Amino acid sequence: QGQLVESGGGLVQPGGSLRLACAAPTTITSVFNPSSMSWYRQVPGKERELVASITPGRDTNYADSVKGRFTISRDNARKRVYLQMNGLKPEDTAVYYCNRNLNGRDYWGQGTQVTVSS
Repeated sequence: QGQLVESGGGLVQPGGSLRLACAAPTTITSVFNPSSMSWYRQVPGKERELVASITPGRDTNYADSVKGRFTISRDNARKRVYLQMNGLKPEDTAVYYCNRNLNGRDYWGQGTQVTVSS
């Protein structure tokens, strides 16, 4: 029930774009749909920070540092959540993690590396 698989990370130049995807292949729809989904990121030596979240009702929340540049969305039929990242900056470099939360219980993916560098 808890497996999350991220994809879409990589190396991109400043100003470029990436689209991260998170799949929940072992989660049944009736569990995925009422879950809140989020993207976090972490750099070495720092705490993991919330980047964006989306509720079952599709309300979204973003960190101030990514507002206007990143967009989170979800596809309940495919049990996936996406993070469209535009206008990437070197400070966006981090390992990005997908998170699913239901009734206070967290599930995490293994992370995908995003590197923004010229």
